[in-house]
Amino acid sequence: MNKVTRLATSQSETSEYSAVLESIRARRSEFSNLRHIPQDTVEQLQQIGAYRAFVPARFGGDEKSPADFCRLIEDISAADASTGWVASFGVSATYLAALPTDTYAAIYGADPNTVFAGALFPPQQAAKTDKGYVVKGRWPWCSGIMGASLVGCGIKIDGDDTPLPRVAVLPKSSVTVDETWDTIGLAATGSHDAVVDNVTVAPEWTFVRGAPSSMDDPIFRFPAMALAAQVLAVVALGTAREALDFMKDSTERASITGAPNPGARPYVQEGYAKAQGILMGAKAAFYDTIEAGWDELLTTGDISHDMRVKLRLVATKAAADGAEAARIAFNIGGSGVMTTGHPLGRCMIDAACVAQHAFMGAGTWPAAGAGLFNQPTMPGYP
Repeated sequence: MNKVTRLATSQSETSEYSAVLESIRARRSEFSNLRHIPQDTVEQLQQIGAYRAFVPARFGGDEKSPADFCRLIEDISAADASTGWVASFGVSATYLAALPTDTYAAIYGADPNTVFAGALFPPQQAAKTDKGYVVKGRWPWCSGIMGASLVGCGIKIDGDDTPLPRVAVLPKSSVTVDETWDTIGLAATGSHDAVVDNVTVAPEWTFVRGAPSSMDDPIFRFPAMALAAQVLAVVALGTAREALDFMKDSTERASITGAPNPGARPYVQEGYAKAQGILMGAKAAFYDTIEAGWDELLTTGDISHDMRVKLRLVATKAAADGAEAARIAFNIGGSGVMTTGHPLGRCMIDAACVAQHAFMGAGTWPAAGAGLFNQPTMPGYP
């Protein structure tokens, strides 16, 4: 089954899905120049289910499995990595489940396609009053904030002894966006600074990030940090897929010098095969492990420690291998790849930036090894 028909249930849905992906692909330079994903494209992401994927059906959501959601994000990321990154924050429906149930229902019952953006660190001191918490401060790296209707900011409160970050949820209208985002990769994620000036947030609109949900839906019992890493790591897989698809299409054209077309050259053939092998292995490990973890949860009601470590490990592997496959495609792409905006240069840098994220970065390899040996790991891992 191809990538479109497995994510759509009718011919009309398939056509809409394909049209959205093609629109994103055609506009990716525009997005990079804007440094964010424009509102009309965010609305298209809502239409194809990026933000309601994990919302329970009783609130109008689609109740997708982790693997199905990752496949959706992979497809979007092949069209544009930054758009895939912003779409991946549909995962917010799972960690917002740590809110009181009535608050969660007020959000997603009113709109299952709600777009949330969060910037947790560094947590800012919030004063406690009779009406709630007075939130003030600046938070960088708030990816997707330009298209969000709700924004979460990390706070700390005197007497709150949880080691996990507490998050205050505010309407976007209460937040000022300082457009600081200026990067060479993932340029359109709009990961600007969120600035809040003395806004009072009721206690029921705060939650502890990573705390268990009071709702018992399976997706809310899936390891939250593993899922958060997976939905970002898969952006690298989609980006690498795009690089290799572009490479294959472009190497079938005749060389302007009269030399054999690039696809006939042994070093290109070798590099392409190596990159495809790396990507195929990463995708197989990624989806097989996620599906095995999901099946274990549905069958036994829980996920073992060993599986939790593997769920984190395959995210690290996906990010690293996606970046490497995109790098190889760039390396064998010829001198033309040096030009500004070339697809292979863009894919290489975007995929490399995915692998820089703390959830999948170099420090997560030793953490995975320690976990597999049942040795102490960094806080929050696995």
